[in-house]
Amino acid sequence: MCAMVLVADDDPRHAEGIRRYLVADGHETTVVHDGRAALDAARQGRPDLLILDVMMPGMDGLEVCRTLRRESDVLVLMLTARSTERDLLLGLELGADDYLTKPFSPRELVARTRTLLRRASRGVPEATAGSSRQIGRISVDRVGHQVTVDGEPIECTRGEFAILAAMSEQPDRVFTRAQLLHHTRGLDRSSTERTIDVHVMNLRRKVEADPRRPEQLLTVHGVGYKLTLGPTS
Repeated sequence: MCAMVLVADDDPRHAEGIRRYLVADGHETTVVHDGRAALDAARQGRPDLLILDVMMPGMDGLEVCRTLRRESDVLVLMLTARSTERDLLLGLELGADDYLTKPFSPRELVARTRTLLRRASRGVPEATAGSSRQIGRISVDRVGHQVTVDGEPIECTRGEFAILAAMSEQPDRVFTRAQLLHHTRGLDRSSTERTIDVHVMNLRRKVEADPRRPEQLLTVHGVGYKLTLGPTS
């Protein structure tokens, strides 16, 4: 699958290494070295995927992601240092689709790129009578990629929507974190179950009346999470 990929990394040698591997995999690849240039290039070039380093001069990767998510649905693969878990979690909250922690192998980067592009290429499924699911106060429309709570639409990232969509198909089923990782991006050895915890935490802020006392998106300790109808009275 050939795609247009934008690489934003302030280390020229590192960025060039990424570019060479992506080109060898058949992708048209552009490189920039600061956040402002990344934002401008993403707006003008409309890439299929943005590989975005967190630490960059002028405008960091988190700010670039935050800005783009207000105006674009471009895939974002974020690069972050192992010591900056806070940046990683914030990046997911801002709408990054996946992340890699440094150091990583170029082959892993290419594999992760393929996974993201393959998932995106599946597109929106054909409309069917059963495309929408109502679970208590929460409605999930898989075709329209829309979530509503008490009839009010809420904004979800790709990862958040994937989790709700999977769980809405089987209410009251307990999903392990590994199973939910599979639904969000496919199983990757370096993905962490912490990613799912962050998505669930963010979802509770959006769908629960009191995120500290969830009534529908519940934790099953030692196992994972489940989506229930909630209180019936």
